[in-house]
Amino acid sequence: MAVAKSRRTPSTRGMRRAHDALKTVQLSTDPTSGEVHLRHHVTKDGYYRGKKVIETKSAVSVED
Repeated sequence: MAVAKSRRTPSTRGMRRAHDALKTVQLSTDPTSGEVHLRHHVTKDGYYRGKKVIETKSAVSVED
């Protein structure tokens, strides 16, 4: 069974935890539709960097 030979210093503990912080979500606004989306991701409308890159389904009309 592995057992630590000596106690870890607060400095070493802090260096290990240096990358544990949560990062904020990077959001962008599409210039065409004005939709907020994640950076480097296509919007729900199918736009990326102001250009239509994915054909999305058109709105389905509901008949009464």
